[in-house]
Amino acid sequence: MEHRGFFLIADITGYTTYLNESELEHAGQTLTDLLELVVEQTRPPMTVTQLEGDAVLSYAFAEGFVTAQTFLERIEETYVEFRRAIDLKVLNNTCKCQACANVSALDLKFFVHYGSFAIQPVGNIRQLVGTDVNLVHRLLKNSVTADAGLRAYLLLTESAVDALGVDSGAEGMVAHREIVPDFGEISVTVKDMHLVYEATKQLRRTFYVTEDVLMTLATDIPMPIEHVWNYANQSEFRNLIIGSDRYEVLDRKEGRVAAGSTYQCYHGRMIVTQLVLDWLPFDRVVLQQLIPMPGRRRTQTIIDLQFEQIDEGTRLSQTATKPTGPLFQRSLAKMMMTARRGRAQADMDEFRERIVEDYKAHRQRRETDRGFLSSRIEAATSASFEDNQAGPEGG
Repeated sequence: MEHRGFFLIADITGYTTYLNESELEHAGQTLTDLLELVVEQTRPPMTVTQLEGDAVLSYAFAEGFVTAQTFLERIEETYVEFRRAIDLKVLNNTCKCQACANVSALDLKFFVHYGSFAIQPVGNIRQLVGTDVNLVHRLLKNSVTADAGLRAYLLLTESAVDALGVDSGAEGMVAHREIVPDFGEISVTVKDMHLVYEATKQLRRTFYVTEDVLMTLATDIPMPIEHVWNYANQSEFRNLIIGSDRYEVLDRKEGRVAAGSTYQCYHGRMIVTQLVLDWLPFDRVVLQQLIPMPGRRRTQTIIDLQFEQIDEGTRLSQTATKPTGPLFQRSLAKMMMTARRGRAQADMDEFRERIVEDYKAHRQRRETDRGFLSSRIEAATSASFEDNQAGPEGG
């Protein structure tokens, strides 16, 4: 059965040189640790299907895929965790062997392609087969480092860019072309992952103190944090959290919502503006919300959405600070926010129920598809086995 979906290969840069120039025992343990980190960071809907020496191959069906921003943020988070692990190994190194001394030379690059594939079971392995699978593997050998000087990068094929709706002309994205044997000239988009890591080297910023808090609401959601984050940033479901009819995003950064972007939320005839102060994927979104009030001076509050991994899934909390502004306006705004507390909690609970229902529906469809695929494979395998047992005609 043919499927459409995404392929992701995370490939450790400098692996061969590192292995050749290092003591095998320590080098092997280092690479095992790093590969395990990459596998752990590969979250649903991506499924790890194969370890290929210094690379991890995963895939996902197009059906029920996450938003492009969530997918790219997960890749960036994987790279950040990889670099942090490398930096920690360098910092804590007391060994004089070459393997430990050379660990800083390792890096990570990602290859994303969208296309067709089939799944072929080989023992306990679900192997991906197809022309598009071959293409993404061929792209591992490329001229990006030679032409652009990048050792750590994200490479997206043209079909992946189109399927994700990525702005390939955004700042930080570079157009590149590769000549691939049997495929000819391939257009790709490349992003420097070192810049991503440098941008994350900042402390978690503080926007208010405990005394400023007016209320904190929370709901526990039996789902992985990546999926809760993804739903919380989709229009249909985000409207539930903020109780709006609809919203628009202004001032995207490189085509994505980020610090400095603005939400314009429509509540009937009333428009509420939310400025994104901080955007930490899978962790936190901090908003400065302007409350419509008469007068020239602003009345505003801080809204802090936090995502926390718990045993049962994810805890989504929403903290609102006491309004600031002129005395009368802030007093009135505080009364309005306090009166709406019950409705706000109900909105969060409705968000939980809706996304759990949607998540289960998508998961059931995926499991049905995979079950059908497995039965087809099992039937074909059994038929082949019986044919082999029977031997040539006439027994």
